[in-house]
Amino acid sequence: MPKRVDHEVRRREIGAALLRIADTKGLQSASMREVAAEAGVSLRLVQYYFQSKNGLLLAGLAYLGEQLSARVERHIRALGTPPTPAGMVYGTLTAILPTDEESRRITRTYAAYYTLVLAEPDLATEHGTAYPDALERFLARQIEAAGAASPADSATIAAGLLALTNGLGSSVLGGQRDGEAALAVLRYHLDRLFGAVAGGGQ
Repeated sequence: MPKRVDHEVRRREIGAALLRIADTKGLQSASMREVAAEAGVSLRLVQYYFQSKNGLLLAGLAYLGEQLSARVERHIRALGTPPTPAGMVYGTLTAILPTDEESRRITRTYAAYYTLVLAEPDLATEHGTAYPDALERFLARQIEAAGAASPADSATIAAGLLALTNGLGSSVLGGQRDGEAALAVLRYHLDRLFGAVAGGGQ
């Protein structure tokens, strides 16, 4: 009997190939043919699963989001059970920082998507804002729940913390500081925000 194909596994293998290219070469010159070669499949198969390069890019971004979410969950769990609102913020933002090979790869790959959006502004509505917006809302809810800010201020503080974390990540990838130094800067600001409230949540 012919071997049964697991289509979701095959889709994810192709998506993983795209993310490897994004990490090492960037996305602006990545073609579906190059992705097919990296995945070890035919161009026709890539087109069958994703129809267009845009569809492939969106799927790859979703897979990357899953990887980051899994990392965030591990960091939050490591801070204790059940997690506190402050611990949720600490765990989320420290997971995003590029402090090891996994997080550096994830940060580089997200940077490839950001670069693509800057070069092709029309893609911003599809690639650029959905995950960051959801993350900001999540952080704002935790900051408010921790009693660290009023509802009116929590969204602004969340946006600032995420911008700080992303900026620190860029400084690590650019060689300005290492991951531990970036983590120290982030923790300084989080400690000032939460104070005694965060004592049990870190």
